[in-house]
Parts: sequence; C-alpha cells; structure tokens
Amino acid sequence: MGTTAAGILFIGSLILALAVVHVPLGDHMYRIFTTRRHGKAERAVYKIVGVDADAEQKWSVYARSVLAFSLVSVLALYGLQRLQSHLMLSLGFDGVQPDIAWNTAISFVTNTNWQAYSGESTMGHLVQMAGLAVQNFVSAAVGIAVAMAFVRGLARRRTGELGNFWVDLTRAVLRLLLPIAAVAAVVLVAGGAIQNLADPHTVSTLTGGQQTIIGGPVASQEAIKELGTNGGGFYNANSAHPFENPTSWTNWIEIFLILLIPFALPRTFGRMVGDRRQGLAILATMATFAILSVVAVNAAQLTYPGTVPGSVGASAEGTETRFGISNSATFAASTTLTSTGAVDSFHDSYTSVGGAVLLLNMMVGEVAPGGVGSGLYGMLVLAIITVFAAGLMVGRTPEYLGKRIGAREIKLASLYFLVTPMIVLVGTGIAMAFETPRESMLNSGPHGLSEVLYAFTSAANNNGSAFAGLSAGTPFYDVALGLAMAFGRFLPMVLVLALAGSLARQTPVPASAGTLPTHRPQFAGMVAGVTLVLVALTFLPALALGPLAEGIH
Repeated sequence: MGTTAAGILFIGSLILALAVVHVPLGDHMYRIFTTRRHGKAERAVYKIVGVDADAEQKWSVYARSVLAFSLVSVLALYGLQRLQSHLMLSLGFDGVQPDIAWNTAISFVTNTNWQAYSGESTMGHLVQMAGLAVQNFVSAAVGIAVAMAFVRGLARRRTGELGNFWVDLTRAVLRLLLPIAAVAAVVLVAGGAIQNLADPHTVSTLTGGQQTIIGGPVASQEAIKELGTNGGGFYNANSAHPFENPTSWTNWIEIFLILLIPFALPRTFGRMVGDRRQGLAILATMATFAILSVVAVNAAQLTYPGTVPGSVGASAEGTETRFGISNSATFAASTTLTSTGAVDSFHDSYTSVGGAVLLLNMMVGEVAPGGVGSGLYGMLVLAIITVFAAGLMVGRTPEYLGKRIGAREIKLASLYFLVTPMIVLVGTGIAMAFETPRESMLNSGPHGLSEVLYAFTSAANNNGSAFAGLSAGTPFYDVALGLAMAFGRFLPMVLVLALAGSLARQTPVPASAGTLPTHRPQFAGMVAGVTLVLVALTFLPALALGPLAEGIH
C-alpha cells in the first residue's frame, strides 16, 4: 500500500471511530453533568473539601472557585518540585530550579504542559505521579467544568446560577476522565508502553540475554495526557519515544484519545440546550476546520518541493520511521487543533507551509475541536460574535438560542477573542526586541522568528508543543511563557463565566421569521468565515514575517 493510500486509510478510520462514539459519549457526558444524584466517592470528596454539593453558584462565585483551586494547585505543585530531593521516589534528583518549577507548575495547572526540561532527567516518580499526572486529570476537568457552566448560561433563563464548580470538577474526574484513562492505559501497555516504577536511568542486563529494563509509570501518564489534551510527556522525546508510543497503532490510539472528548462535547451541548441540531452545527464547523488542517499539513509534508524531499518522496526530516510522514503529519495537526501539545515528530523540521498551518491551528483559538471544554466554549463565543455580525448586516438585534446579544455580551465576547492575540504578539515582540531572548533561537531570520512566535502562540493557547529549535529553558522564557500560560488560561475563563452569567439572567426571546437560524449549514459556514477573517486580520503580519517569508525565501 502506498504512503498516500495508507494515510487516507489512517485518517478515514479515525473519522469513522470518532463518529461511532460521538453520540454515546456525548449523551454520557450530558447525563454526568445534569443528574442530581451524587455517588458515594463524590460525597466523600465533598465532605473532605467542605462543599455543599446541592448549592449552586453565581458566575462570580464559580470563577473564584476556579481561580482558588488553580492557585492552590500551582503552589502545591511548585512546592512538590522544589522539595523533590527530600521526598521518596525522587530517584536521587535534586529539587527543581525555581524558574523551571514556576514554569512547570503554571504549565500543568493551565493544561498546557509545556516542558522546558527533560522529564526523565529532572522529575522523580513522586512528582511525575502525584504532581504532574494529577494535574493532567484536574486541569482538564477544570476546562470541562467551565464549558458546562457556559452551556448552562445559554440554556437557563432568569437565573444567576451556573451550577457548582466543585461538583462539575469531581464528576469530570471520577465519572469521565479516570474510567477512560484506565482503559486506555491498559491498551497502551498491551501495545508496548512501559508501566512500572523502575529507574528511567537503570539499565539491567538480564541473565542469558541483552534485554533491558528501563521504565517508569509511562503508560498511565500517556493515557491521561492524550485524553485530557495535555502535552506533557514522561520522556523529553514525548510521543516520539518508543516507550510512550511504541507502534503505528498506538499512534492511532493516541490521536483518537486526543480528539475523543472535544468532538463529543457538541453533542452534550445540543442535549443541554434542548436542540441537538445546534450541537451538529458546532460539530460541523469544528470538523470542517479539522479536516482542512489535516489535509493541508499532509499535503505540505508529502509534496514539498526540493532535492532532498523529492528524492525520498516527502519531507522526512524530524519524523519517526515507525510512524511515517503522513501519520506524523496527522498527529501534528491533531495536537495543535486541540490543546494537547504532544508531539511524535519535530515541528521545527516541518516545511514552512506545514509549520504555518500548525501555527494557524493554534491561532484560531484551538476550537477545532480544541481542548477538553475550552474548545467548546471558544467555538460558542465565536458563534456569538458571528450572530452579532449577522445582526448588524440585516439591522436586527442579534440573538443566539433565544438570548439577546447586547452591548455587555458582545464586549465580553470581543475581549475573550482579543486576550490571546495580545499575549502572543506582545510576548513575541518583547522577546525579539532584546538580545538575551534572541540568543535562545537556533536559527536566525524568518525561521528564528517562527520559533519564538510558535512558543508564545503555544503558551497563550495552552497547547504545549514547540518548535524545538528554541532553547526555552532560560529564566526569561520560563517567566515570560509562564505568564503567557496563566493569562491565556484564566482571563478567557473569567470572561466566559461572566458572559454565561449575563446570558443566564435573560428572559428568552421567542423566535420569529427574522431570527437567524443557527442550526443550518449556512450558519456553520458563517462561523468558519468570521473566524478566519478575524484570525487573518490579527495574525497575518506575523505569519508573513515568519513561516510565509521562509516559504518564499
């Protein structure tokens, strides 16, 4: 079978599998976040935390709960890293340096999982399991909780209550993420991923042969990092390492896990607002962006002109031969379309066009399908902006799902969209303006700019992948990217919750002959068009100076 045919089969089987699980998983999540019953384990958690599970919260209280939980998580993870040398299962590693510990704590709590260090030579098993892996679960659950609160804001009427953050968080972990991750870890172990407590540096030659034992709790962390769209890996090589991602079929499993929950959430949204067609419209927009991105990256990597790429039939630099060019390109598109950031190939080695598409995936706000939870509420905010633009064109007060989009709502939606580009462009500008940050670039010229632009785009969008040519483990980048991750995560969340609170208080407006239908293909196309126009106006100058300039150099 040829490379192109194999790539098409790989992508087609992914689409089929995601289509099969879309309805049952979406309905399962609907039941998780709408039932009034609490499980025994959940009641135990509420008792320990001191939460009244039956009391709902206004948007401001919900937001404070999100911020308080995240702050405590940052402090706990920072302390765990700094005290590592005094803890069990440290494997003899020293405490993590302050700037790296700060960057890592922010990174994993914001579901970014940017790693400015080599995991196997920096973190012991306790920090990996009790610190980083725990955040793989709860940071993803925070995103799902905020998405559910936003959907309730659209679905409810004449109330200020959006649910209970602690209930949403607990249910997301215990009823959704843990069960799927447990099954996925077993599957990855069956595929050859390592799951033990061996020292990653210890190599034991077994009697009578040359088999080696090198390990760590890799499979379980790999399962939740993909499922929760987290990019952190046990090893520095991430999903390119054979202990994390041994074969082509485990590569397929990991991509499936990356896309599983984000693509099922639109179904949950449709059920919660009482109109499944609304969920299908959002899903169609996400799927359109995703398919176009996967095709574009594959085309850029498989058909790139040049002597060396032409001689091997594709741009093979930076890819693993056990995966191949096409499957690596599909992984790269999937990980940047979501907030995963895991990599099984070097994005820095991608063609200029391929790298530009990966950047664009993140610049649209990672909404196709985006991170767990964050992709859904990001796409819904873009739908609200689209409704507002359409209302201006026809001279009607814009409405979405029966809720008027007035001055307060559009201001909050606009601020949501502007936060991330501001962080990306200001951060990149500062880094390029001073000599010390520029010294971290492996390359000069347009590609060097692309490395810095990619780093801040990845951090601000809570992705976690990188153009590997940038040496980002310096005090400047540790602090700057840490701030980008924090502001890029929590400012949009607060704005989304404020928008949800404003919408929930409204009295629904009955649909009329002049109401814009938001469940039809035309609306999905409008959302896609508005998104591309907004992104082009914001980021085209930066892209023109970086990957596009490199492509025509």
